[in-house]
Amino acid sequence: MGLGLDASAQSGGVGLVNQLSGDVAYTSRGGPESKAQALMKVRKGDRFTLSAGAQVRVVYFKGSRQETWKGPASFEAGSQQSEAIKGQIAETAKLPPAVAQKIALVPDLVQIAKLDRAGGIAVRGSAKPGRLSSEQKAEISQAKADYAQLRQKTSAEDITPELYFYSVLQDYLLYAEMKAVTDEMLKRQSDNAEVKELAAYVIGRL
Repeated sequence: MGLGLDASAQSGGVGLVNQLSGDVAYTSRGGPESKAQALMKVRKGDRFTLSAGAQVRVVYFKGSRQETWKGPASFEAGSQQSEAIKGQIAETAKLPPAVAQKIALVPDLVQIAKLDRAGGIAVRGSAKPGRLSSEQKAEISQAKADYAQLRQKTSAEDITPELYFYSVLQDYLLYAEMKAVTDEMLKRQSDNAEVKELAAYVIGRL
């Protein structure tokens, strides 16, 4: 049900920037330097440079590793973790594998939201929510419990728990529940343009 996304949709992506503040630049192999964006896909070989006072958090899908870097620093993304170029990693954490798998879909969900806002035919006329089976209801209940537990362990400005739960709810097109999640994300990261896209997408589906 839903949009049929899975981790294979993240071809070439090894991670996700799930939090960003300050001046952070990145370069992909052979590409020009660009400004890093919140909820952007991270590919192996990407290099990030943080100015003083900047911070970036990356979730690696394989291994469910979350890293926090604080500037001044620079690092290169590997397949499961970063390699320091300048400075040292500030903090690491281990996420539940199920959470990392769902987080892997976030860049695609953001793109879907942007296409929908632009009138993209790829997402117009998608299916409506259907009747949930007992197994599906159990999965959602478990995801809600996992979300609550993760929320307790996560800092106030970190929206990783919400991104995880949003991705689960998207599988079943539960837009009313998704709105509550995007409202929570906006409270925690009110200036995040990608979160605003997700919120607008959900409102448009209600």
